[in-house]
Amino acid sequence: MIDFSKVKLVVSDMDGTLLNSNHEVSNRFYKLFKQLQKQNITFCAASGRQHNSIVERLHKIKDDIYVIAENGGVAKKGEKVLLSHFLTAEKILKIIPIVRNIASANMVLCCDNSAFVESKDERFLGLFQEYYASFQQVNDLEEIAKTVPVFKIAIYHFESSEQFLYPKIQHLKNEVLLKISGQNWLDISDEKANKGIALRHLQQLLNISKAETMVFGDYHNDIEMMQEADFSFAMENAHKDIKKLATFSTDTNDNFGVEKVLEKLIASKG
Repeated sequence: MIDFSKVKLVVSDMDGTLLNSNHEVSNRFYKLFKQLQKQNITFCAASGRQHNSIVERLHKIKDDIYVIAENGGVAKKGEKVLLSHFLTAEKILKIIPIVRNIASANMVLCCDNSAFVESKDERFLGLFQEYYASFQQVNDLEEIAKTVPVFKIAIYHFESSEQFLYPKIQHLKNEVLLKISGQNWLDISDEKANKGIALRHLQQLLNISKAETMVFGDYHNDIEMMQEADFSFAMENAHKDIKKLATFSTDTNDNFGVEKVLEKLIASKG
């Protein structure tokens, strides 16, 4: 039996972790959240999704949680910004033409309160709206990059981001942070924009240590935040690299993997 009695902060990724395959948060989680509140345990959602999309999924508790969005590009409590890291316009204007030349790549500029796409692919646009609650379709992303601050560039490939996207841009890894954030997504961010740095900032704000932090994740964009928690859990459906890194494991996102651990956490506080 693991002793969870010290835990004061729970941080969970969204897609493939807290959300099931239908992109839903379970009622079981919401009931557990009320018990976490009673025990003064703070909850933070940490995702590659935009802030508006995370809040839309967790609307019932949005005023009571912390949110790390855009893979650590921004962290908020309610509408209060706690941290933000933007890509420079110079770097974005260098990257856009490179991505445009990758076959079947669909690009998104992720900005504060909105995202921008120039793709005309109807299949992508239908899927993309699941992750971006607020967006605009434009003719030229370079024009947006010249005037609008950008947290990250997200790229989608229908087959595999690891196989078809990363090899085409890996030469940029010394200039920006590259993260394979899912089977189909790859994110390009400022070097300081990752979930681990954002979590460390939150821990300092709340005066909570690694030994008091529990984290759940499933993909490469969760690596840094897992390193900031003594209680790191890989989902059963996680990438093999995450399973190697995590201290513990739990069930799949479709079989209440997060909720099962939270039930043990709550019981340990009793």
